[in-house]
Parts: sequence; C-alpha cells; structure tokens
Amino acid sequence: MNKAQLVEAIADKVGGRQAAADAVDAVLDAVVRAVVGGDRVSVTGFGSFEKVERPARYARNPQTGERVRVKKTSVPRFRAGQGFKDLVSGAKKLPRGGEVSVKKAPKGSLSGGASTTARTTTKKAAAKKASTAKKAVTAKTAAAKKTTAKKATTKKTAAKKTTAKKAPAKKATAKKAPAKRASARKTATKRAAAR
Repeated sequence: MNKAQLVEAIADKVGGRQAAADAVDAVLDAVVRAVVGGDRVSVTGFGSFEKVERPARYARNPQTGERVRVKKTSVPRFRAGQGFKDLVSGAKKLPRGGEVSVKKAPKGSLSGGASTTARTTTKKAAAKKASTAKKAVTAKTAAAKKTTAKKATTKKTAAKKTTAKKAPAKKATAKKAPAKRASARKTATKRAAAR
C-alpha cells in the first residue's frame, strides 16, 4: 500500500479524499519532525518511532569485496507495539470491516489530562534527582582534584626544602676537604722532619 492508497482507504472515515490527504500529511509530518528532533513518537498498540545513532564502522563493498569505512550516522527506527505484533503473527484475529482493536491509550493521555501531568511530574522529579546526583559527583571530583593539587604542591615544596637543606651540606663538605688536605700536609711535613 502506498500513500495514495492509504488516503483512499481512510477517505470515507475522515470525510473526503482531501481531508484524508491532509490528515495523512499532518500525521507523517509530525512524526518526522519529532524523530528528527530526537524525540520518541509512541502510539500505544501500534508502535514507536525513534532516532538511533549508528557508530562509525567498517563494511564490505559487495562488488569488489573491498573493506570500506562507513561514517557515524543517525537512522530512524520503528518498533511495532504488542497489539500490532499479535495481529500480524495471528495470535489475535483481525476484525472484519471495522477498526482494528489495538490497546487504547489510557483515558486523558491524548488530551493532556491527569495521567500526562503525573508522568510529566515524575519525569521532572527524576531529571531533578539526576541533576542533583550529577552535581554531587562533580563536587566530589572537584574536591578530589583540589586535594590532589594540594598534595602535589606540598610534595614539591617539601622536595624544594629538602634540596635547599642538602645543598649547603654539600658546600660544607667541600670546605672540609681542603681543611683535611691541609692537615694531611702538616702531618706529612712533621713526619718528614722527624726522619
């Protein structure tokens, strides 16, 4: 079935061919715009449309057998709902002439009633918890970085102090060496005189 045939199939129910064409165009446009924007379009009992990221990969050119690099891309995905799957598999019988009986949406979900508000509130609360948790992790990471930086600074300072203390000791040792040589000369002079 193509788009024109779909319009013909629903023309009687909607009130004419032009109204059916407008309805099909409006539904498809809304679905495409939502999926391109990264939203998930879910129709209870029918299925859901969503945007999926495909990572970069290697594929094979079927004509030459050559290995080809394929770039990262996004593709649309449709997943059939359970009601649709049951009808296609034959687990449920398709009603004759009437509308397909797939699971209907909960009362008020299409009009933005109480259940939609409850879901929105739940989503906002979950997002707030996630945001708070993320801030806590970020704060812990920052504190750990500060502690590490302080330790590194303390170690560098201690190393500099130790090096500074050791340097004069070497100079003192260097000063002692000539003194030892002088005393060794005196001792050698005394021995030579004693002979």
